Amino acid sequence: MEILVLAAVVLFIILATVKFKMHPIFSLTIAAVVSGFLLGLSPQDIMTTIGDGFGKTLSGIGLVIAFGTVIGIYLEKTGSTQVLANSILKWIGLKRSPLAINLAGYVISIPVFCDSGFIILSSLNKAISKKTGIPALVFAIALATGLYSAHVFVPPTPGPLAAAAILEADLGLVLLLGLLVSIPVSLAGYFWARYIGKSLKEDDEVLAVKEKTKETNYGIKPIQAFMPLLAPIILIALKSVVNYPTYPLGNGWVFKILDFFGSPVIALLIGVFFAFSLGRKVPSKEKEGWVAEAFKQAGSIVLITGAGGAFGAILRTIDIASLINLESSTGMGGLLIAFAIAAILKTAQGSSTVAIITTSAIIAPLLETFGLLGITDKALAVLAVGAGAMTVSHINDSYFWVVSQFSNMNVKTALRGHTMGTLMQGIVGILMVLLLYVIL
Repeated sequence: MEILVLAAVVLFIILATVKFKMHPIFSLTIAAVVSGFLLGLSPQDIMTTIGDGFGKTLSGIGLVIAFGTVIGIYLEKTGSTQVLANSILKWIGLKRSPLAINLAGYVISIPVFCDSGFIILSSLNKAISKKTGIPALVFAIALATGLYSAHVFVPPTPGPLAAAAILEADLGLVLLLGLLVSIPVSLAGYFWARYIGKSLKEDDEVLAVKEKTKETNYGIKPIQAFMPLLAPIILIALKSVVNYPTYPLGNGWVFKILDFFGSPVIALLIGVFFAFSLGRKVPSKEKEGWVAEAFKQAGSIVLITGAGGAFGAILRTIDIASLINLESSTGMGGLLIAFAIAAILKTAQGSSTVAIITTSAIIAPLLETFGLLGITDKALAVLAVGAGAMTVSHINDSYFWVVSQFSNMNVKTALRGHTMGTLMQGIVGILMVLLLYVIL
């Protein structure tokens, strides 16, 4: 009965999202309520469990998501994303410009959503293509795969943040290991772009609705553009270092300072103030709605994450492990199961964030069975889910259409270039996670 309930509610989430276009907040909440009744919980227990799951999930990451979104909006609106991209291009050089575009996408995707990042930077593709003679689609796929890499692995991107909260993983360690996994994944996208891009052709019949982005020039220097990103990442990473069980820096005043400022909420708040400094030369009227726009974006993500936590809390009331007989699926087997579930959900309904949150809710009660209870194991579980949630981006994913339409690709070309690229990246991602599991 419990297995049927689990299968039915997962199928409901997929159908509700894909066929009936129901917002994930509603589909996850309905799934939680229906699951509770079908599993024999009383109405009072259902509401208590949902409330506890929702609140516990958001207690650690609600403000983090909000602050991260503000940083992203300021980078986007002030033209700092262009500054970041041009800086990386200058450092790496025109000869290796596809690699520069790939890494620029990777860096920018940490605070900015994939879709927005691609729209902002896609104008660079054709300009650099004309200068270098390299086909524009090489740049398009390199950029798309670079943006996609950080999106599923590196906090403060919402997906990894939500997974870390639901699986109770250390956010700093998720960030550090996420960087180790996502950089090879991004480079895999670059090599795929170099390989496949030259054999693809733009389609003149594709009516690409280009969004005109206003050129901005507020005299922002590269170091100013990088600081809202680097400051929180470094602080969160240092918190993980000082909290390592051996306490490498002791537990005196250095520990207390880094432990406080490395708390995700404080680290992201510091990043926000660096982001505010980017808008010093922007007229007050122009920037007065930026924070409100950021919070509007963040609100939806926060609610989806909380709904996922509520759904997970209901699922924790049953012993899924014994029902599915997963006793032998320990360690690597558990990571592969997490990857497979996320990949199925991603491929079925299109959203990486929904796939990450739903999968995390499903596997949270299984971590003990999988033998993934250590601090490193939980972080790797988050990344295994992330790898699955990028496998694959196709026609039911809004990002697929942004990439194809802004690059003049027809569906067949986009499936060959972009979708196959995300498959390669997902495979590289899970292989990197398994390698880290063996090493660590």
